[in-house]
Amino acid sequence: MEAVWMEFLKGMVKPVAATTVVLMAVVLSFIQKLDLEKEMIYSIARAFLQLSVIGFVLQFIFSQKNSGWIVLAYLFMVSVAGYTAGQRAKHVPHGKYIAATSILVGTSITMFLLVVLNVFPFTPRYIIPVAGMMVGNSMTVTGVAMKRLRDDVKTQKNLVETALALGATPRQATLQQVKRALILALSPVLDNAKTVGLISLPGAMTGLIMGGASPLEAIQLQIVVMNMLIGASTVSSIMSTYLCWPAFFTKGYQLQTKVFAAE
Repeated sequence: MEAVWMEFLKGMVKPVAATTVVLMAVVLSFIQKLDLEKEMIYSIARAFLQLSVIGFVLQFIFSQKNSGWIVLAYLFMVSVAGYTAGQRAKHVPHGKYIAATSILVGTSITMFLLVVLNVFPFTPRYIIPVAGMMVGNSMTVTGVAMKRLRDDVKTQKNLVETALALGATPRQATLQQVKRALILALSPVLDNAKTVGLISLPGAMTGLIMGGASPLEAIQLQIVVMNMLIGASTVSSIMSTYLCWPAFFTKGYQLQTKVFAAE
């Protein structure tokens, strides 16, 4: 354990030196009177603490041969992501549970396919980082989709109620709102895929190159990463819209008034 600590402390020289950039941002915030200095310092301090703790946790998990740790770490990430996405869509009833379930379904299906197709081996060193990328991306997409769907249905409440009165099901009555919500949520993911390598080099690819891997090897991994992010995000966001319907409508196919009255 002592050796691990010594290795950790030696490796922190560069990260500590890099805080100079944050100090520059703090000074600029002070000069411009943005009043973001405390938030900047708090954010970087929290990131430092969180990453340090997770580093030791991953060090422990990687040294274990029990796959249960992989599942436990994955479920923890999904829980945090579901809570965060639910906070974004705070006016959606049971939003945190809907988000967590959607993220769990989308990422687990994608992960299952990747393992079955032998793209990644089922080991902590591969599965946990890959799951983290998928869960994080699905969290953002799911939160946006749920919030936009609720807001659109509220804005076009009269149109939805008219469709319901004419015999439409909740799915039929909100089809256009669902489409708009999904397009808005998925557009950043698709735009990122269109411009990857042209505007920026993604984190996974950059990390490999800086770690000594050849650019061709890094590109191969990044292609896999982009594919899995699109797949997991699409499944998760679509799943979230399906799970929102019971919260938006009564059993008699009427809009839940209290859901769309809150602000």
